[in-house]
Amino acid sequence: MQPVTVSALPRHPRWFVREDVDGLLGLALDNLIQILLIVGLCQGVLGYPATLVYGRILPAVALSLVVGNVYYSWLAYRLGVGEGRNDRTALPYGINTVSLFAHVFLVMLPVKLMALDHGASAEEAVNLSWQAGLVACLGSGLIELLGSGFADPLRRWLPRAALLSTLAGIGLTFIALGFLFRTYAYPVVALVPLGIILLTYFGRVRFPIPGGLLAVLIGTALAWLTGLVSADADTFARASLPLGWHPPGFFLPELWQSRNVLLTQLSIILPMGLFNLVGSLQNLESADAAGDAYPTMPCLAANGIGSVVAAVCGSCFPTTIYIGHPGWKTMGARIGYSWMNGFAMAILCMTGAASVIAAVIPIEAGMGIVLWIGIIIGAQSFQATPVKHAPAVIVGLLPGIAGWGAQLIKSSLRAAGLATPDRPLSPDLLPVFVHADIYLGGALALEQGQILSAMLLAAMTVFIIEQQFMSAGFCMTLAAALSWMGLMHSYRWMTSDTILNPGWGSGTTWAIGYGLLALLFFWTAWAHPSPASTQEPPTKEKSPTS
Repeated sequence: MQPVTVSALPRHPRWFVREDVDGLLGLALDNLIQILLIVGLCQGVLGYPATLVYGRILPAVALSLVVGNVYYSWLAYRLGVGEGRNDRTALPYGINTVSLFAHVFLVMLPVKLMALDHGASAEEAVNLSWQAGLVACLGSGLIELLGSGFADPLRRWLPRAALLSTLAGIGLTFIALGFLFRTYAYPVVALVPLGIILLTYFGRVRFPIPGGLLAVLIGTALAWLTGLVSADADTFARASLPLGWHPPGFFLPELWQSRNVLLTQLSIILPMGLFNLVGSLQNLESADAAGDAYPTMPCLAANGIGSVVAAVCGSCFPTTIYIGHPGWKTMGARIGYSWMNGFAMAILCMTGAASVIAAVIPIEAGMGIVLWIGIIIGAQSFQATPVKHAPAVIVGLLPGIAGWGAQLIKSSLRAAGLATPDRPLSPDLLPVFVHADIYLGGALALEQGQILSAMLLAAMTVFIIEQQFMSAGFCMTLAAALSWMGLMHSYRWMTSDTILNPGWGSGTTWAIGYGLLALLFFWTAWAHPSPASTQEPPTKEKSPTS
């Protein structure tokens, strides 16, 4: 009998290793930036009071982060024990950045403006907006939870360009362009942190401390030195007001009261839930490629449960498995960085300490990280798809850009004082813009259901490139049906906004256009048969590895 060598003995994972500190700094900083975004957007864009943000939303965010981080830490530990490995890295997990912006600008803000147009008080409009966010978060979580069983078939049918380009449209507009404007509004404060982020993640430059942390520290120092942030007694008095213990609540009755929002916002909730589902699946593939295989269904279900917990307890923002597992694995992080992040964020959110941090660290100090997220989402839409599908990626970007442009125009009109009861928005604006060679009607049509239209148009383009004309026809048939039901393109005028106009036949014009386009593709499939049109699968697509 041969002696058992030390190297042959099974190795067991540990709940904490020294390298988890570096991983914690990276993941906690990422989550901190998302929390600062939630505070900034909810209070600045939506006008939510501090009691709602710190008393309801952030405690629920904390609970959802604890649920996911603890589960993925436990799963990594359990699998490591079963495999006799001590080098497993837990899946990174946190607030979904794209959904955060989509829910604020495409769900919560329109609902608030619509409520104000209908004569609701500011307090009532804020409450309805928050409840609409809860419904959107719940819908996204349920789609992930219930869809964990059919994620693989969906992903096999839907071209990756259709999914990634649609996300890129949001990433490049609502995330990247918005923060690029803000960067150049405060260049002394924001350009150097952006440079550090680009050097860290694109140039692979190693600084004495993690690049993200360095960027925030330098940005904060520059903000204080330039006077962007000042030690004003009143400011810090307001920032200290939320300090205290804020446990998560239970808001299932509020969700039930807002159930009608589900129909009007279905064109946002459904595709965003599908994106989160398939995006998490891709990130599981990325982890597998790095040497850590995780079971698909439990991970996707846990992701959905985290979002459901968030919604029921008061948060409007879904959670997700983060991209970048190989990066955390390379830096040596294992299991501890995940569960420590969950509890660190819980303390930050449930004690009101996020208010003080938001007062000390301006979003300009950390928005380089958010800008990088927008850039990487756009780049991945090209890098993770076949080169010949690049035209489809461009097509998928266009509705998001158009929707962002429409919102920019309407926000400008509101800022100019035109969107008031005395001077409401109306169809009379359309010919005025046409004279300036701006076809505002088309932008407003693309804004409604922009995620669905981007996905279907990009998929159509991929099928055309692959000469799968029958599939292209089916995409346009679906587009015609959605338009007929008013879930895409159909809009109606409000005093200060335009909103989706669901209803049978409300999008007849666009439905007819898509129907004729579908007939063209069906005729092409019949008149010009090719080997590709017999429904061979498209060119195999690469899985993202970072």
